[in-house]
Amino acid sequence: MAGSNLSHRERMETCLAGQKTDHLPVSLWRHFPVDDQNPYTLAAETLAFQKTFDLDFVKVTPASSFCLKDWGVEDRWVGNPEGTRDYTRRIIVHPEDWLKLPVLDPTRGALGEQLACLRLLRESIGPDTPIIQTIFNPLAQAKNLAGQQRLLVHMRRFPQALQAGLERITESTLRFITEAMKTGIDGIFFAVQHAQYGLLSPQEYKTFARVYDLQLLEASQTGWLNVLHLHGDDVMFDYLADYPVQVINWHDRQSTPTLSEGLSKFAGAVCGGISQWETMVLGGNEQVRLQALDALQATGGHRFILGTGCVVPVIAPSGNIRAAVEFARQN
Repeated sequence: MAGSNLSHRERMETCLAGQKTDHLPVSLWRHFPVDDQNPYTLAAETLAFQKTFDLDFVKVTPASSFCLKDWGVEDRWVGNPEGTRDYTRRIIVHPEDWLKLPVLDPTRGALGEQLACLRLLRESIGPDTPIIQTIFNPLAQAKNLAGQQRLLVHMRRFPQALQAGLERITESTLRFITEAMKTGIDGIFFAVQHAQYGLLSPQEYKTFARVYDLQLLEASQTGWLNVLHLHGDDVMFDYLADYPVQVINWHDRQSTPTLSEGLSKFAGAVCGGISQWETMVLGGNEQVRLQALDALQATGGHRFILGTGCVVPVIAPSGNIRAAVEFARQN
């Protein structure tokens, strides 16, 4: 059994090794709308959130457009309670537009600003608390460049054009990951949005996502804490369970598999247990604790990190976030 008073890094490393920690690891993350439009205010708010709740790893959550603005997309904050922004300008309309995407320089523009944010956080937080940067997989980026409906039309009518675009997106993202790892972060939070049976078939996912996903995850192997996030319902957990990551996070309270089933299918750790809306927003402290206890009992606390299935909405009461953290510290 591990000793008590582990650092955040030691607690996470112990958990990933499949050993018993001093208490349950916990991490939660949220968007910081408006503040996420500037690397310095995003770093400041991320740091303030960490100082308030003392989480076992820090997941940096910029707006999803951070990796797309240098291609010309535009978005705006209209008050979404999850903290996400609405796209007001897409740059992919015609199939040939995919062929026009340049490979981005990660040290310039919005990408360069995100690197500055990471450097600030690493300097402020220090090495004993892991930091991971959000990376949207190429297909999710393509969706935001074109819009979901247009993406699916191009996928099924103009697959070669889309694949040419995905190759350019992948190369740009590879370059950003390489630079991001140089800032001293500990890994990435790899956000996958289309591995849902209600959106794509496994063959479509293989052709338009998996091949590019694996290229990016290979570039992330210098990190020791890479988290795969499977967004949405009816996720292709089994199909992605062999991805080279240390943790999988998904909407376990609304989509199969359960946490215990996930542990049986994946060699690493699972992260989740608390419903982001029904419990973290609309429930009370006792409901948070009861759901956390249920997740702890389902996993035995083995290779388990307490969290929510996705971002904590910006309207979640601070007391509920604190209740989740306090439960972890007591168990």
